[in-house]
Amino acid sequence: MAKFSKRSHSILCSADPRLQDLFIEVVATFDCKVLEAYRTNAQQDKLFHSGKSKLKGGEGKHNKVPSEAVDIAPYPIDWNDRERMTYFAGFVMGVAAKRGLKLRWGGDWNGDWEVKDNVFDDLVHFELDE
Repeated sequence: MAKFSKRSHSILCSADPRLQDLFIEVVATFDCKVLEAYRTNAQQDKLFHSGKSKLKGGEGKHNKVPSEAVDIAPYPIDWNDRERMTYFAGFVMGVAAKRGLKLRWGGDWNGDWEVKDNVFDDLVHFELDE
């Protein structure tokens, strides 16, 4: 049974408690690493200007306190393994649905369950959809 490292746990603590509870349940079955939750407007702007985000500072769910978004990846991380990222996302979405928590995943922004129609992929991004 996996559990979060101190670093992952510390990052996750800046997220909405519902996301914290969700990912604590997820990591017990599927080892993963928390990359980011809350981010400042300056950090968001930097990502926007580098093309890694479509939102400017203050526009994203990462910019709320507590954060309504978490970037998390299956561990060990292989950025080139889209299939594993998608498999992990399906697992996360299933656990969320079981908990009655509506999420949006960065590999299926429009929520149509079609994972090849995205214009912008952010396969590690999960956010509350409310």
